[in-house]
Amino acid sequence: KKKKKKKKKKIKKKKIKIGLLGLGRIAGHHTRAIKKNKNFKIIAACDLKKINRDNYLKKNKINIYNHYDEMLRQEKDIDIVAIMSPSGMHFEHAYKILNKYKKNIIIEKPTCLRTSNLKKLYSIAGKHKKKIYPVYQNRNNKCVIELKKLIENKKLGKIKIANLILRWCRPQRYYDLSVWRGTYSHDGGAMTNQGIHYIDLLRYLVGDVKKVFCKMGTFGSKIEVEDSAIANIEFNSGAIGTLEVTTAARPVDYEATISLIGTKGVAKIGGLAANIMEVYSPDPSICKKNSEKIPDAYGFGHYKLYRDVKDDFFNKKKFPVNSKDCIETVKFLNSFYISDEKNKNVSIKSCKDSKRLGKKNEKISKLYR
Repeated sequence: KKKKKKKKKKIKKKKIKIGLLGLGRIAGHHTRAIKKNKNFKIIAACDLKKINRDNYLKKNKINIYNHYDEMLRQEKDIDIVAIMSPSGMHFEHAYKILNKYKKNIIIEKPTCLRTSNLKKLYSIAGKHKKKIYPVYQNRNNKCVIELKKLIENKKLGKIKIANLILRWCRPQRYYDLSVWRGTYSHDGGAMTNQGIHYIDLLRYLVGDVKKVFCKMGTFGSKIEVEDSAIANIEFNSGAIGTLEVTTAARPVDYEATISLIGTKGVAKIGGLAANIMEVYSPDPSICKKNSEKIPDAYGFGHYKLYRDVKDDFFNKKKFPVNSKDCIETVKFLNSFYISDEKNKNVSIKSCKDSKRLGKKNEKISKLYR
């Protein structure tokens, strides 16, 4: 008689349980990306504003809380907390979640306003063997992924010149939406809130930076932070670059463009949010297939972000943004403010924290604790 083969039991992989901190507009992008991935499950969310909680509950039947302390005390099974609070609260919220509740964290941009605070977070995460997953979703744009490969394979040769142009519109009514907007303590200006993704892309594509000279101004709104910045950049590789970032363009958003000139050709990615490959002189035919239409400036990068989190969580593949990478981007961001404050060239190597960016403001912090 033939022996019957035993059927192998399918091992059901545990779902990664997510808790959301902050239910503003960006929470919708995270929620769609999480729901698209069968490895995740949102089990709870919190927000201090009742209107945000109510709006979220209309579409998502989950446990909802008005404070993250209550959420984490009640929902002990949470594996990862996605932090989407005001930028100036990221450090305080992340530190407490890592240190008190011992949870892994996903942090929206900018990870922290101050370099020293970000270093502390990575230190405490290492102590408790927990992970920090920074959100830089524009690295996941099709044209950025392709251009990164081409650069690594020397198809553009050695990059000599790099230019970043961000021309977006943020009118006064945008800053009037919340008390934290337009403040150095909890927001930062065009460079920190809008420009951070493209500042990060410049580093990501060209390499680490040696020196920066920057001038900032405020021209389109009555806010304490900059809405415009112009800078010269010198990279460690010897390449030179320029930066123009503004939210004073009127009446709409126009472009987020990065141009690279290498010894073997020219590349340019643009569109609303660096989502279109506009020029690739070594082979123009690849431009169309490496471009994508996006519904808004956030694009589709959060979907890949959560795939990367899943791979790292299950020890399949390391998360692509490590601590050094993330710290260098925040240090690069601070260097523009430091240069403007000192009115001189600054070396990235010696950069610490800007005097203005992330300064304490207890009056605002108390509103979001």
